[in-house]
Amino acid sequence: MARSSALRQVDPAPSYVTFARPSIERGEIDDVIETLASGWLTTGPRVQRFEREFAAYVGAREAVAVNSCTAGLHLSLLASGIGGGDEVVTTPLTFCATANTVIHTGARPVFADVDPVTMNLDPAAAAAAVTPRTRAVLPVHFAGRPVDIGAFRALTARHRLVYIEDAAHAVETVHPEGKVGTTADFTCFSFYATKNLTTGEGGMITTASPEKAQWLRTAALHGLSRDAWKRYGPDGPAPYEVVMAGFKYNMMDLQAAIGLRQLARLDEMAARREAIWRAYDEALADLPLVRPAPAEAGTVHARHLYTVLVDPTICGWTRAELQQALHARGIGTSVHFQALHLHAFYAERYGLARGMFPHAEYISDHTLSLPLSAALTGAEFDQVIDALRAIFA
Repeated sequence: MARSSALRQVDPAPSYVTFARPSIERGEIDDVIETLASGWLTTGPRVQRFEREFAAYVGAREAVAVNSCTAGLHLSLLASGIGGGDEVVTTPLTFCATANTVIHTGARPVFADVDPVTMNLDPAAAAAAVTPRTRAVLPVHFAGRPVDIGAFRALTARHRLVYIEDAAHAVETVHPEGKVGTTADFTCFSFYATKNLTTGEGGMITTASPEKAQWLRTAALHGLSRDAWKRYGPDGPAPYEVVMAGFKYNMMDLQAAIGLRQLARLDEMAARREAIWRAYDEALADLPLVRPAPAEAGTVHARHLYTVLVDPTICGWTRAELQQALHARGIGTSVHFQALHLHAFYAERYGLARGMFPHAEYISDHTLSLPLSAALTGAEFDQVIDALRAIFA
């Protein structure tokens, strides 16, 4: 059976293969211990350094660290002046946070269908969903594949809309228009435990506007004019004012300590995931599963998720049956995602129903994400492939 020599290494004996185990090495552990010993745990010098280094990596003018991508999306929408009566066009093929943050502003998420090959929001469908109430377009770089940034920038410019990118999957992603993080009014990244760069929980907002960045920092910490490092740090005590009713969305130095080490290892981890991705392509070539489409020319795919389509008319198994069969053989998988309009909450609140977004529905019904992370060993990869071959034998 096919194997990639790039994955060969000395491995422990296979056991249960988790879907996306984070790649945590001694450096991350040592830096967390050093942070604990420093006596400064919350937002402080490590967060400031993480913001600077992340902005440099992306090429953004400003980067604002927060405690989740969800917080980043919420703040970006608020910073754009979006509120009650407004509409935001987005994809139904995403995690619920993308739509929920729109709802939290008082606005309405308006879904448009996805491209069946890239699984990203279709610019033409998004354009058709624009109304006089539309204030922003919010696409998601699904699985790490860049959306058609040029088309969305043209759309938002034509209608004078805010352009916000959900880059939860896309920390390394590059499009011919530029590095993700520099191509929108606001870009929001996730550092959740399963992400390519993790801080356990955490996120980052990038923007070209220093004024918006300052607003984001203030709003992320209760609306205080000075954070704790400025109030209690080495420069001495300083008074503060509450200038808005803000939120508790700040990142801690404990998280930033992990993030700094992860950022330094990002290219190494990306190369590992690319090797696993290519090994999957090779090993699954003769199995009745629809593999992810190749990356488009001139782009960098962050390879966050390896999503296959499990169509029973092609392979004889439903997605649920295959997922359970893999679990029984010690393989963890995940589903990205059940389309949001198929969840009762959104369907009932906005009058949505099956049949409205057929491409998103087909993917939602058939997609299955196989184990993929920089921590996946060669033995674990072999265990996944052996399990699939046994199932389809």
